[in-house]
Amino acid sequence: MEHFDVVIVGAGLSGIGAAVHLQTDCPGKTYAILEGRDAIGGTWDLFRYPGIRSDSDMYTLGYVFKPWTEAKAIADGPSILRYVRDTARDHGVDQHIRFGHKVVSAAWSTEDAAWTITAEQGGETRTFSCNFIFLCGGYYSYDGGYTPDFPGADSFKGRIVHPQQWPQDLDYAGKKVVVIGSGATAVTLVPEMAKTAAHVTMLQRSPTYVVSRPAEDAFANWLRARLPAKLAYAIIRWRNVLFGMYFYNFARKNPDKVKTRIIGMVREQLGPDYDVDTHFTPSYNPWDQRLCLVPDADMFAAIKAGSASVVTDHIDSFTPTGIKLKSGQELEADVIVTATGLVLKALNGLELTVDGRKVEPAKTLSYKGMMYSDVPNLASSFGYTNASWTLKCDLTCGYVCRLLNHMDRTGMRQATPRNTDPNIGEEPWLDFSSGYVQRAMASFPKQGSKAPWKLDQNYAKDLMNLKFSTVEDGVMKFSNPARRKQAA
Repeated sequence: MEHFDVVIVGAGLSGIGAAVHLQTDCPGKTYAILEGRDAIGGTWDLFRYPGIRSDSDMYTLGYVFKPWTEAKAIADGPSILRYVRDTARDHGVDQHIRFGHKVVSAAWSTEDAAWTITAEQGGETRTFSCNFIFLCGGYYSYDGGYTPDFPGADSFKGRIVHPQQWPQDLDYAGKKVVVIGSGATAVTLVPEMAKTAAHVTMLQRSPTYVVSRPAEDAFANWLRARLPAKLAYAIIRWRNVLFGMYFYNFARKNPDKVKTRIIGMVREQLGPDYDVDTHFTPSYNPWDQRLCLVPDADMFAAIKAGSASVVTDHIDSFTPTGIKLKSGQELEADVIVTATGLVLKALNGLELTVDGRKVEPAKTLSYKGMMYSDVPNLASSFGYTNASWTLKCDLTCGYVCRLLNHMDRTGMRQATPRNTDPNIGEEPWLDFSSGYVQRAMASFPKQGSKAPWKLDQNYAKDLMNLKFSTVEDGVMKFSNPARRKQAA
């Protein structure tokens, strides 16, 4: 059985970043990346639907150590995939990846101060051991997305597809398309498919906040032309981080003002005759769910051009030729796209045991948003819901490296977060009203009512707590000293 100091699970955006941080900050550590699929890239390789792109700017979604150099700040999927793969190649991380290894379980032994990892590869079982596991496999199942059980779906004579499993042979040119959903995926698909489809209808149960911003950041491009790449990247990154924090906090404190402004901008795009109240005015406050970004107002342009439209209603049933709505209206369709969300998985779906005791994620508390109560030597990379994913992942990687180095200096082999405060209350991992989040939260770890168990969703606080605060905080318990070698 092969042994590594660290095993990273997942070779996507998070996993590749984790490996670079580990090489840089813990150069003596051996590691391997176990990737269930046969390619680098995670989400950006899996998703192949038309128009796939980021909904965060690449100056904050990019790694802290690798400047984003392309003109578009809101980048398309292939560009992001290239960025991740270039990073892996340039740092030699690709040489540490074991493709086709789907990790299914891990068992911790205090006596050995090690995890035994079980992975499936080509129908066979492989085992590895390591001292520390870093879960970087994201938060959703790669096996398939969420599709409700629509009545009459079997009777539909066209094609029904989910964006997570997009068929490459799908030809929708000149056809009528209905996209079910109103989230980031739907608002990406609609304008892209509308370029060649006969017509695209976005069918939603309720509206989402939709915000337009330029695909290119003019100031960033101006600055990059005049300053060294790393300096320009750092300035732009901090500007975007600070503005994002300001906007989020302002929105939470002044929801009515922000709601009025966002809807006002939609009215400016679609004109006074469009029914914005019905189709683009949510019942919830901004940031109760993630805002949807449309670069260069592409979705609004498609609606104004007549190649796309929005219908707000509930589905009664599928029919052979389309969808019947509760209102009695029928939408004709040749293709139906169910952009209805993801299936979330706690701890990458692994079965964990600690000294023979099964770990139930829902009964654990999340420590600093990355480790779990009474689970030793394991961390997960989980990004922000109100900002770019990678901002939190970069900080998490830095903390994990600090933790590993501290254990080496002190001769301790085990680091375990333990809650001994009876006054810590439990709260949901994510306070988000989105359906895909609500469906899964019962199975996820909880966050606590105060630090270090509180999930702040605040980059400035996390920067201080993860990069500069001591790892000896009284909650992280260090134990299991290395055994002295016997003299010959």
